[in-house]
Amino acid sequence: RTSGHTSAACGPPRWTPTGSLAPMFDHVGIAVSDLAASERFYRTVLSTLGIEPSYAGADTVGWEDWWIGPVDGEHPVTRGLHVGFRARERAQAGALLLDPDGNSVEVVHRDREGLEPVGCIDHLLIRVRDPHASRRFYTTIAPHAGLRLVHDEPARVQFAGSDYGFSLVRDERPPTEHVHLAFPASEDSTVRAFHAAALAAGYEDNGAPGERTIYHPGDYVAFVLDPGAHNVEVVNPHPGGAETCRCHRRTSKTSSTTAWP
Repeated sequence: RTSGHTSAACGPPRWTPTGSLAPMFDHVGIAVSDLAASERFYRTVLSTLGIEPSYAGADTVGWEDWWIGPVDGEHPVTRGLHVGFRARERAQAGALLLDPDGNSVEVVHRDREGLEPVGCIDHLLIRVRDPHASRRFYTTIAPHAGLRLVHDEPARVQFAGSDYGFSLVRDERPPTEHVHLAFPASEDSTVRAFHAAALAAGYEDNGAPGERTIYHPGDYVAFVLDPGAHNVEVVNPHPGGAETCRCHRRTSKTSSTTAWP
């Protein structure tokens, strides 16, 4: 495998507008039980969409805003997640598949006017025990994460950026486990506001605002845990973010911890 550290390989430009909806996740990360098997699976699915890895290393593989890494003591396997990848053409859309850990994957096409959205993730579905509690958390961070509430029912809540969405659903299946969600910011002050708002509302700190040089010099990030114990991040990337791939595991509470997206 190669690192592929080129601007072309690293995919979309960073989000820069302030006070608007984010066009994409900064990244979503999952932990997999067999990295080689999961890499083969996602390479197969995403190559049909013309998307090749923006980074492939010994312990992490990423495609634009979608990243996988192996389980370890801090990162149990991700289960029960549903992800929809974006097809540029209707003929690319396909049936529901299961990855090696049983997470469901589909490829969807939506008719759009104008420019194609950046990023390969169209939507996520996260199963939760209490949609109301999850709604409260994501409503709290929404102004700082570029989100809006677009659907609100007792068993299903949906938030969206400008070109992606994610649903929080209670159904007969077990809750989703161990997902990492990262939202982009254009100012360090937005990262601080996200963290302060979450802690003021009673949510658990998982990493105070600050520069994390273990990722990239200048990356300014903060982490909190949502009600399902998913690690939620807001990041203001360093100026070279469009030219550098995210190739390290993301941290928990300390910047010295080995981390992955």
